[in-house]
Amino acid sequence: MIHTEKLCKRYGGHTALHGLDLDVGKGEFFGFLGVNGAGKSTTINMLTTALSSTSGKARVCGYELDHANEIRQRIGVVYQGNCLDDMLTVRENLMSRAYLYSTDSAAIRKKLSEISSLLDLGGYIDRRYKTLSGGMKRRCEIAAALMHSPQLLFLDEPTTGLDPATRTDVWETIEKLRKATDMTVFLTTHYMEEAAKADRIVIIDKGRKIAEGTPFELKERYARDTLVLYPKQGDEVGRDENGVSDGNSVRISIKDTISALPMIEKYKAFITGFEVIGATLDDVFLRAVEENK
Repeated sequence: MIHTEKLCKRYGGHTALHGLDLDVGKGEFFGFLGVNGAGKSTTINMLTTALSSTSGKARVCGYELDHANEIRQRIGVVYQGNCLDDMLTVRENLMSRAYLYSTDSAAIRKKLSEISSLLDLGGYIDRRYKTLSGGMKRRCEIAAALMHSPQLLFLDEPTTGLDPATRTDVWETIEKLRKATDMTVFLTTHYMEEAAKADRIVIIDKGRKIAEGTPFELKERYARDTLVLYPKQGDEVGRDENGVSDGNSVRISIKDTISALPMIEKYKAFITGFEVIGATLDDVFLRAVEENK
């Protein structure tokens, strides 16, 4: 669905994207990660034909970037900010968006019914957009991006600035959508936990790709789990494993959770308890950035 070769974007003397190579397959949930300013939105703007590239090649849905109309017919985009009209109802917003791509009123009404059912819009479809909560507005933004049945959905930091409850609501909507369709989803985010369910992830930093793989592969490559032992009074444990003590517990870096078992067995007579803390994508990101400075 997406293929790029040495894709580059420069603004005067500043290079925002350095020779990016990407491949995203049909039906894939692809995570594109990086901090603010890493080049995520620049990449999306080029792939959605809103911004021209400086050099390199790219195909989206089988078309080169200069075939903008063909690409736009086949993609949907949910931007960081809300784009729908405050004064229109949800129904009016979705219908007007659909008419940008088709004049078949019967087909549009049928699609509206399908999207409304899929994303649970029925309870507020005739309410003005401006009266909706943050989570409901984001759900409508996703619905608008689906009204022309795109093959590829871009989600450009869809939960930025939202409170935790609203973020959960948005992600429940996205998960429901993914289960109901075979749509390719391209997600950009700087919330590492949001990409944990992605099939594959690319991490970029300062416009360069610094890591790629499945979440499991990246954790194996860049992060380690931690075994925390709680010693009995006066006992010292973990010295043989280079454990780090804070006076109350000893933290030992381990390759994976299975590696904790022999250590627990070794020290079980000298501890009151233990826990194993799994590596996260935040750990992966920080380590990948550090290694690529």
